[in-house]
Amino acid sequence: MTFRHKHILGTEQLSRDDIELILDTADSFKEINAREIKKVPTLRGKTIINLFYEASTRTRTSFEIAGKRLSADTVNITASSSSVVKGETLEDTAKNIEAMKPDIIVMRHAASGAPHYLAERLDCSVINAGDGAHEHPSQALLDLLTIREKKGRLEGLTVAIVGDITHSRVARSNLYAMKKMGMTVRLVGPGTMMPPGIERLGAEVYTDMREALRDADVVMMLRIQLERQGKTMLPTLREYARFYGLNLENLKLAKPDAIVLHPGPMNRGVEISSYVADGAQSVILDQVENGVAIRMALLYLVAGGESKEA
Repeated sequence: MTFRHKHILGTEQLSRDDIELILDTADSFKEINAREIKKVPTLRGKTIINLFYEASTRTRTSFEIAGKRLSADTVNITASSSSVVKGETLEDTAKNIEAMKPDIIVMRHAASGAPHYLAERLDCSVINAGDGAHEHPSQALLDLLTIREKKGRLEGLTVAIVGDITHSRVARSNLYAMKKMGMTVRLVGPGTMMPPGIERLGAEVYTDMREALRDADVVMMLRIQLERQGKTMLPTLREYARFYGLNLENLKLAKPDAIVLHPGPMNRGVEISSYVADGAQSVILDQVENGVAIRMALLYLVAGGESKEA
């Protein structure tokens, strides 16, 4: 099957077939990550620039590792070390980078739509590594890969996504992708953290966490994004943890074999207890591992790969 997208800007633009191809391709790359020498010549001669205007640990590191394991030349640029601090605009920065003839720009930016803005103006491929509160497609895809790996399927599963939904690009990308894969998505959080009209995208909306967790196959916890809120939307973190924190007691409301995900970074003791984060039902580190494989798949496919064979 041919991958027909030049850019990866969000899961909203991906079809079910696209998502399945990405997951299958990532599956084939997982074997490379288990080798003693974790490198193949697949993208030799390609240049990838990771352009990050926001702080990142997992996403930037895994995109860098993914590029290097495919033998691409990988360059990291952060806003603090670029001419942005001298007043250069996003478009000028990107045009100057493009003049150096990269093949792919991986971009994270605080402004929703920034990767789309570049994709309309540049000849190279653009991969969205998170834009504002809009989308984070690679995170959603690695979440799906982890769920499929642990559950053996996606179709028919019920997922509860709990937390600051309004400011969560992870929640949006997962909602788009999960609905396309035939999953039931429950969005859970305080009314002040729930975007109006989100149910029109196919989500079931809850403010009672215990009700939403009941018989769920998957529980995904989100951190409170105080840096995006401007001002807090809850009285205290202690009160939030009481009503919307995942602990061993309320996890029992989900199915006995339910798995727990978190995109990170975690606020232990707020949205998730350490007993759950480090417990037998947690697949959080599996998500991190799968992030490398998913990002290898995305780089490979937008660079022109047509099959899932490495």
